[in-house]
Amino acid sequence: METSNTEALKESYCAPDCCSDDNTTQRTAEQLRTAVRERYAGIAIGGENSCCGDGDAIATSARLGYSQDELTAVPQGANLGLGCGNPQAIANLKEGETVLDLGSGAGFDAFLASKAVGKTGQVLGVDMTHEMLQKARENATKIGADNVEFRLGEIEHLPVADNTVDVIISNCVVNLSPDKPQVYREAFRVLNSGGRLAISDVVAFGVMPDEVLNDLTSYTGCMAGASVISDLETILENAGFTDIRITPKDESREVINDWAPGTDIADYVASANVEAIKP
Repeated sequence: METSNTEALKESYCAPDCCSDDNTTQRTAEQLRTAVRERYAGIAIGGENSCCGDGDAIATSARLGYSQDELTAVPQGANLGLGCGNPQAIANLKEGETVLDLGSGAGFDAFLASKAVGKTGQVLGVDMTHEMLQKARENATKIGADNVEFRLGEIEHLPVADNTVDVIISNCVVNLSPDKPQVYREAFRVLNSGGRLAISDVVAFGVMPDEVLNDLTSYTGCMAGASVISDLETILENAGFTDIRITPKDESREVINDWAPGTDIADYVASANVEAIKP
């Protein structure tokens, strides 16, 4: 079952000519996915830019919990200021592990993970935006990141084999998917037994106002597609995960307010750590 916010959003974007058949969900999902792809392609082409404002990427990431060492450890242009947290802080990565980054963008978190897992480890980044992939691959070449590979794909249909990943990280991406249950089913599929989720994402405290749900910019800007926390817990349980922990971060309020100045959006959503284990 989809989350309440996503269902409401799909209804609001259902054109009259597509609401009378069985393909409504697929069509509206593709409309949302296309809007997300176009927005982030523009960001990749335009250079460093916050996903939901014009703030400085490094300053934004510092407010989200990245250390100065982390911010200076990646090539210029890898950090686009698109996150809502720091998955590295909860991933507890170990040398030799295989890490999958969902929605890897220009490679910021993937490059940090590559240092943590070392030469015996591997990092896979998956992104559906060609422009982001090109940027990430160029950045990998700059620093000779031989243990990082970037693949084209949607997070609902991962180009990754079953039972091959130790840790899945992601930063403010899953909220952009119109089919979150499928994302977490795929995550469960590719994880090894004992594998873990270490995801930073935006979550909702309840169903958001219509003016937010009806605003496509709010969806592509990481707000309107956020899962209600109780719904997300159910999604993770249904996918097979255990030891589920969803921890909203009060300190994200200031950053989220910057995404939509002059609104009360931070009363409805927050950045959270999403952690779980595949038994």
